[in-house]
Amino acid sequence: MTNRPLPGAAPPPGPSAQPPSREGGPDGARPGVAAPPAPRRGGAGPARGASPAPVRTAARPGRRGGGGRKSPLARGGWTPWLYLAPALVVIGGLLVYPVYQLGLISFLEYTQAQVSGGEPATFQGFGNYATLFGDPQFWEVLLATVLFAGACVVSTLAVGCALAVLLTRVRAVPRLALMMAALGAWATPAVTGSTVWLLLFDPDFGPVNRILGLGDHSWTYGRYSAFALVLLEVVWCSFPFVMVTVYAGIRAVPAEVLEAASLDGASQWRIWRSVLAPMLRPILVVVTIQSVIWDFKVFTQIYVMTGGGGIAGQNLVLNVYAYQKAFASSQYSLGSAIGVVMLLILLAVTLVYLRLIRRQGEEL
Repeated sequence: MTNRPLPGAAPPPGPSAQPPSREGGPDGARPGVAAPPAPRRGGAGPARGASPAPVRTAARPGRRGGGGRKSPLARGGWTPWLYLAPALVVIGGLLVYPVYQLGLISFLEYTQAQVSGGEPATFQGFGNYATLFGDPQFWEVLLATVLFAGACVVSTLAVGCALAVLLTRVRAVPRLALMMAALGAWATPAVTGSTVWLLLFDPDFGPVNRILGLGDHSWTYGRYSAFALVLLEVVWCSFPFVMVTVYAGIRAVPAEVLEAASLDGASQWRIWRSVLAPMLRPILVVVTIQSVIWDFKVFTQIYVMTGGGGIAGQNLVLNVYAYQKAFASSQYSLGSAIGVVMLLILLAVTLVYLRLIRRQGEEL
């Protein structure tokens, strides 16, 4: 007579697997109750014929399946682009289409005859660029533009940085007065500022000639004196940006660093050259690139203060030169070619500017 195990009782030990009971699983455990792990024999692992139970591990937060990083578009969806869509439409209408038209006209023969509809516009290819690069005046104007922009940038940085350091040395009331005066110069339109500077240096009624005892000296007659006068006006309306930006950077420098340099006997110039300038290098690079972009495309100050480029075009820069070619000479294709050349130069400078901004963001 064979003894049968009672229902719910554990099966006798043996190598062969027993059928599951009515109330439990293969091991006789009740549903919903975890079965105890099977004992190992001699550390050899599970018994033969028994498949290992699946092990479930909790997913770690921040890990995604697939083993690869998802793109920002996949992470954020289309929501950011929906917010940016109105601005992108406006920028596309105000920037992309004019740039397209500028480049298109630079490859055509487009003069007053084509504008009035008397003759059709013909494709010239790079003929306009060949004519432009073969003109010696273009290279003279380009050199003058580079030198003038470089002088404006250096002068603007020098004045702005010096006044930024001065703001940290004066009391609250003089600091507020200097800030208000600088912001007034910053907010003044270029046409208004250029007209005021012309009145100040007027040979007949200007107070500058009377104070300096120069009589009826004309500052806009000579080439270099006219460039110097325009440079002063450009620096006057540009230094507030540098001053405020560098002043904010200086205020972010820990006071203990400047105090330690002062206790070591360093002069103000030594502190600026060895302490502040290295710490403010990202800010100085940004304001330098921004000043290059602004000063390279100066138009209003030159056009107003020198009467459209000076005597015999001696004070021309690229922006004014393009204006004269396009509207004074009705050579719209050549003016467009000059605009494309300026666009490419400024685009290269802008790419450098954006790369420096990205590096600064990574460092911060």
